[in-house]
Amino acid sequence: MWGALEFWSIPFPELNFTVPYVPTPKHVAREMLKLAKVGPQDVVYDLGSGDGRIPIMAVEEFNAKKAVGIEIRSDLVQIAREEVRKRGLEGRVEIIQGDVLEVPLGEATVVTMFLLPDLMELLRPKLEKELREGARIVSHEYPMAKWKPVKVVRLEDKYMYHTLFLYEVGKSF
Repeated sequence: MWGALEFWSIPFPELNFTVPYVPTPKHVAREMLKLAKVGPQDVVYDLGSGDGRIPIMAVEEFNAKKAVGIEIRSDLVQIAREEVRKRGLEGRVEIIQGDVLEVPLGEATVVTMFLLPDLMELLRPKLEKELREGARIVSHEYPMAKWKPVKVVRLEDKYMYHTLFLYEVGKSF
């Protein structure tokens, strides 16, 4: 499951759009966490966490204090929770089944996301309100409207380009 691209969609009828599930490639996830300079003091939140690869990687490879994945699809939550259990990370990685627009984000020091611009626009006021000064946000592919990135990184792999946008509360907005 971790290697396949899956273009399943989740409908949000009240928002009038559908959110596709397209997993972030592992090497891109790693670069997102590097760009945010994740370390032992960090609490990482991954919005739309899919199979849990970013929260798991944040704890295993970057020694984050804690990582939380928020995913609306029950089948992906089950897959992610099983992977967390298999790796013995239950105390440090939490997978929440829920809507990213409703789950509190205040404890996050780092937020990662690979979301469509329409959903990001809905999230922007929530992030501005709930995140503390110095929190870092990394977006894969799409910039956050009205924010100024601290850094933009373009990655090239065998098949495509990936663009990462780093924002910091207090500097970007």
